[in-house]
Amino acid sequence: MLGCILARKLGITQIFAENGNIIPATVLEAGPCIVVYKKTLEKDGYKAIQLGFLSKKASRVNKPLLGHFKKANVESFCYLREFKVKNLEDFKIGQKITVDEFKIGDQIDVTGVTKGRGFAGVIKRWGFKRGPQTHGSRSHRIPGSIGASTFPGRVIKGRKMPGHMGNKRVTIKNLTVVEVRPEQHLLLLKGAVPGSRNSLLMIKKVRED
Repeated sequence: MLGCILARKLGITQIFAENGNIIPATVLEAGPCIVVYKKTLEKDGYKAIQLGFLSKKASRVNKPLLGHFKKANVESFCYLREFKVKNLEDFKIGQKITVDEFKIGDQIDVTGVTKGRGFAGVIKRWGFKRGPQTHGSRSHRIPGSIGASTFPGRVIKGRKMPGHMGNKRVTIKNLTVVEVRPEQHLLLLKGAVPGSRNSLLMIKKVRED
């Protein structure tokens, strides 16, 4: 079992637990993915398999990628991502990876790119408090002092400042699988995951060491 798969975020819903409690759940289209390439320790320096997700017209693929797919004798894909594995012998080119890799109750890590919010101030970006709202105040939303006096005489690295918010790759850890629908290739996770609707996600089962 690989315990990893590529998925697409479809949206968020809610389901009812056996005790009647409402569980907020994110719906993912997980797979099916195809093994396109195997990276070996001798040639590449590490062991990994490359998965392809979501079919794409061959006419929409550039020539280097088209040759890559033809060599593996598989269809063209929109996304290619790698997952490290211990035993390459357990996988073969063209093998299909489906949502059957997971079951209800599994703990998984989800990696994706968060929604981009553009340039944001410290209140929106970091949750700073507002300044006085009274007449005469000129510091309603400014960050305030950002440094010390003579020493050290500079702004310390890591200071929370206005800037680009979101559009970063993040990983949400230890989410719980609440439902699996293999016939529809759907995976329902408890809680929220990063990214907008239809964005790509990398799903990885938490190792039980």
